Amino acid sequence: MKITELLTIPELQGMQLIAGESGIEREVASVNMMDAPDIVHYLKEKEFLVTTAYHLKDQPSRLLQLVKMMNDQGCAGLGIKTKRFIEEIPEDVIQLANDLNFPLIELPLHLSLGQIVNHTFHTILDKRAKELTLALETHKQFTHIIMQGKGIPALLHSLSQLINRPVQLVNQYFKLIFQSSNVAPLLLEPVALPSPPILPESFSILVDQQTYTLFRVQISERKTGFLVLAGEIDQTDRVSLLTIEQAVNVISFSLIKENALKQQERNVRNVFLMNFLEGGITSNDEILGRAAEFALKKDQTYICALGKMDSDDLHQSYLESHEKTEDLFDFLDNEMTSITEPNIHFFKKGETCLLLFEIGEGQSRPTDFVKSRLKHIQLTVSKYFSESLSFGVSNSCQNFLQVKQAYQEAKDALAHGTLSKQKGAIHTYHTKDITALLRQIPQDDLKNYYMLALNGLMQTSKEEARTLLETLSVYLETHCQISETAKRLFVHRNTVVYRIEKCEEILGRSLKDAETTLQIRLALRIQKLLEDAQPN
Repeated sequence: MKITELLTIPELQGMQLIAGESGIEREVASVNMMDAPDIVHYLKEKEFLVTTAYHLKDQPSRLLQLVKMMNDQGCAGLGIKTKRFIEEIPEDVIQLANDLNFPLIELPLHLSLGQIVNHTFHTILDKRAKELTLALETHKQFTHIIMQGKGIPALLHSLSQLINRPVQLVNQYFKLIFQSSNVAPLLLEPVALPSPPILPESFSILVDQQTYTLFRVQISERKTGFLVLAGEIDQTDRVSLLTIEQAVNVISFSLIKENALKQQERNVRNVFLMNFLEGGITSNDEILGRAAEFALKKDQTYICALGKMDSDDLHQSYLESHEKTEDLFDFLDNEMTSITEPNIHFFKKGETCLLLFEIGEGQSRPTDFVKSRLKHIQLTVSKYFSESLSFGVSNSCQNFLQVKQAYQEAKDALAHGTLSKQKGAIHTYHTKDITALLRQIPQDDLKNYYMLALNGLMQTSKEEARTLLETLSVYLETHCQISETAKRLFVHRNTVVYRIEKCEEILGRSLKDAETTLQIRLALRIQKLLEDAQPN
C-alpha cells in the first residue's frame, strides 16, 4: 500500500497531507505508534509512524531530528495528531519534509491512534490477502498451461498478456530459448551483468536504446537463465511482480524436469557410443539396432571429429577443469540440436567430445566442409567461454559400423596435433600416416623397439624422463629449431639447449644424425600408441 492509498481509506477520513507531496508514492508495509522518545531506533523501512508528539511538546526542535532520521531510515511517512500536545506543526518541520519529499500527515482529532493503527493494518492485510489470492490463481493458471502440454511458449504468451509487455526466456549465455510472440529477440549479443548480480535488474542497451529487466530462472541444478522483460518494472507494482514470480517458479520447475530427462537421454546415448567404440557390443545387428534408436543411420556417410579443450592453467584443480569442460560440452550439445545442415550428432567421451557429421551425396569436398563448421564452433566457444578447442578430423566412412575406425583416425589426428602444442587447431587424418603402419606391428615388438631407441632416457627419474621426452618431441616437430621449441614449451632457449645436450649425452648419439632422429620420432609415435592401448 502507498501513502496515496492510505489517505483514501474511508475510516481514516480527515487525514491531511501537509508536506512531502512528492513522496506520496512511498510504500507502507507496516504502521507503528510512538510511545517512547527513542522510537525511531525501532522503526523499520517502509513503516508509517503515528504520534501525538507528547514527548516532543517541550522540545519542538527534536521533531526536525525525527523527520530527518525517519527519512534516512527509509520510513514511509509520519502522522502527527495536532490540537492536543502541540497546536500545529512548526513551519521549519514542514519545510524540511518538503525538501526531503518525506510525507507529513496531520491526523484528525476525532480518531485515536489505536483506530488509525487498526484501520491501516486492516487495509494492509486485506491488500496482502488479495495479492496472495492473485498469486495462487496465477500459479494455477500457469501450471494448468504446462499440465495441458502447451509448453513454455504458451505460458510466456499468457504472462505477456497479463503484464502487457513482451517477454523472452534466455539461457545463461543470453541465447534465446523461448519468446512470448513472434518478435525479434530482445538481446542479440551477450551482456555483462553487474557483479555480483542483484536480480531483478534493469539495464539499457545502446544498440536499440531500450530498457530491459531480468529475472533469474533456474534451468537445471547448476545453470540459471533469465526471464527478460521489455521496460523497467516498478518495484511497487506488486501485482506485476507477483505474476512474474509465479511464472518464474512454474518455468523453473518445468525446465529442471525437462533438462533432467534430456540429461538422462544423453547419458544413455553416450554409454552406447562408448560401448560401441571400445568393443563392448560385438553383434553388428545389436549395434545398428541401438544406433537407430538415436537416429544414426546405418548406410549414412559420416565424418568423425574429436574435440578437446586446450588448457594450460596449472593452478586449476581437476574439479574446476572438469566442471568447465562439462559446461562447455553441454553448451555445444545444445548448439548442435539447432543445426539442421549438416545434421551433427554430439557425444561426450571423457574429456573429449565427438561430433558425427552426416555427409550428403552431393558434397564434393566433405572434409573442407566439416572444417568450416568446426571453425564456426571454435569461434562460438571463444565468444561465450574465452576458451579454445582443438579438433582431430577423420576421413569419410561409408556406414555407421565404420565409425569405430573413423573415431580412431580422429583420435590419432588430435593426438598428432597435440604434440605441436598449437591451440585452436584442426588436424585432419592422413591415411598413410606412420601411425597406421605401426598399428600393424605386434605390441611386444613395438615395446622392444621403444625401449631400445630410448633406453638411456628410461633409466632416469620418471619426472626427468617426461621433461626430456616432451622437449625432444617438440624439438623434432619444429624441425630442430631451438627458438620455436622454447616458444612452444614456454621456457628459455638456453633451457632447450641444455635439455637437448642432456638427451644426446644420455643416448650417446647426436640428434643431428638423421638415423637417430628417425628412430626417436618412431619411438615417440610408439609411445603414444602404447599409452592409448592401456585400459582406461
